[in-house]
Parts: sequence; C-alpha cells; structure tokens
Amino acid sequence: MTGRFVMDVSAACRAVLDEPDPLAKVKAARRAARRWRLGELDWAFATPMPDKPARTDRPPLLPPTRMPRRGRAGSERARIAMLHAIAHIEYVAIDLAFDLIGRFGAAFPRAFVDRWMKVGAEEAMHFALLERRLNACGARYGDLPAHDGLWEAAQQTAGDPLARLAVVPMVLEARGLDVTPSLISRFEGAGDRRSAQVLRRIATDEIAHVAAGVEWFGFLCGAMRIDCVQSWQSQVRLHFRGSIKPPFNDSARHEAGLTKEMMAGVAASCDLFHNRPVAEGGANPDGE
Repeated sequence: MTGRFVMDVSAACRAVLDEPDPLAKVKAARRAARRWRLGELDWAFATPMPDKPARTDRPPLLPPTRMPRRGRAGSERARIAMLHAIAHIEYVAIDLAFDLIGRFGAAFPRAFVDRWMKVGAEEAMHFALLERRLNACGARYGDLPAHDGLWEAAQQTAGDPLARLAVVPMVLEARGLDVTPSLISRFEGAGDRRSAQVLRRIATDEIAHVAAGVEWFGFLCGAMRIDCVQSWQSQVRLHFRGSIKPPFNDSARHEAGLTKEMMAGVAASCDLFHNRPVAEGGANPDGE
C-alpha cells in the first residue's frame, strides 16, 4: 500500500505562482493556505521559485509612464479604472506573499510561514472582492492596462530577504495605507458605497500586512544584531528606485510599526537622490 503524497510548502507556493488564470490563482492561494493550516504541507523548501509568475495576456502591461490617468471617481469609467488598478495590485500581492514564503521561508521559523500564508489568503480574498465589484460595473480584471512595478521590485530583491521585506511590504504596500482613505472618500462621494466598503476592508487588512513586513524585518535585524531603523533606511536607499513623498497616513503607519523616526530619514533622503513619482513605484492606484 503506497503512502499519501505530501507536498512541501515551497511546492505549494510554486503552484500558486505557476497558475496564470486569476480566479484559479485565487483558489490555489486559498488551497495552499488551508493545507498549511491543516498541517498537510511539509516544512521543506526543495522547490525553487520562478523568476516571474505565470500570466495571461490580460491585462496588457505598460511602462508606468504610459499608464493613462484615472481621474477622481466622478464617473463610472473613472471608478472602474481605479478598481481595476487596485485589483491588479492585489493580484500581484498574491504572488508576492507566496514567493516570499517559498523563496525565503527556510531562513525563518514556522511562524513566518503562518503569518504570510494568512497574508496570501487575504490578498486572494481582496482580489476576489474587487473582481466582483468590477463585474457589477460591467467590467472584469484584464479589461484595462496595468504596470508591473510591484513585481519588478520583487525581482530586484530576489536574493535578499532583508531587502525584500524593506521594499515590498514596508515601502510599496505601505503606500496603500496613505492613498486608500482618499479613495474611499471619493467612492462614497460618488455614491458607490459598496466599493467603499470593499476598500475599507482592504485598508484594515493591509495595516496587518505591512506590520508583518515590519515584524519579520525586525526579526532578521535582531538575528543579525543590526539596528532596525538604520538598516531599513539603508535598504530603501539601496534597493528602492523611487521617491517616498508625503502626505502620509501617520496613524495607519504607526499602527503597522512604521515610526516617524524611520520615515523621517527615508523620505528626505529619497527625495534628495531620486526624481521619480511615487506612482511609478507600483503601489499607488491613483494614477494622478
């Protein structure tokens, strides 16, 4: 009698990244998180992560400088464009969470995988909610162009978990904490309360996602006996080719663990040495 095949955690992560269809990727993410939670995945990292996740030809990916402006949610067309942009961010965030686990999980305790599996499942849920809102507006994910700034940042930090945590959750995803409250207000002002409710749910979850980046960045700094604030500022200057500009959502950033001490050095330094707008970093859906 043959034994039951047991997949290791990296193979489950790779299965998410290798799924090109968005809704099938959502199911793969939920399946991986559920299997981990139930103890059905081995603590092993034998499967390498791909350089890029599988993608269909929709949405077409454009350079950030060619992305159309999306307006201020006054028209249904503008609201669809904003929802689509946020859906794309959440879609890429699914792959980012599972790539982080599969690529770097062996360097961390099991609690790291616990946390990021939960993040990955929540990103999948966010995408599904946004796709549902797009469908209600007569659209779907892939109808509009998008850009790949988030995944480009992942590729640039693929060899260093400290750099990945510093840039992706603590810079790019943290930008969502700043811009989402104004987006919620715009949707509410346009009478689209259902979309505003979805964005409010996402905003709450994303504080915890940024906090996960802060927590595990701090774990690595502690293990390496290096200063967390100085190390984060150094990693951002080295690996983030963009600018970090106010206004900041100080309360949400503080709740996530991004202190004013950390932000003060990085925001000033990046503006001094770089001259690209925040939107080009990949995590600002506003497009203005």
